[in-house]
Amino acid sequence: MAVATHPEASKYPSAEWLSLQQAALYYGVSVDTLRRRISAGRLPAARFGVRLIRVRVEDLDRLFRPIPVGDALVRAHAS
Repeated sequence: MAVATHPEASKYPSAEWLSLQQAALYYGVSVDTLRRRISAGRLPAARFGVRLIRVRVEDLDRLFRPIPVGDALVRAHAS
């Protein structure tokens, strides 16, 4: 089963933690979207200092799972 991959998947291959700005750019969402997910408890985050918030790549991957090509959801929206 083929899986759609992010076009810049190798941009942060070894980074365990990303800033909200990096994560937003990588996943194509806004920083506000990430902040809402953090506030709702759907995305764990850590504060490093007064203003610096980081999220783990593995937590982002769990939140933004790719949709397998040919998935029923994709077919339903295409028709």
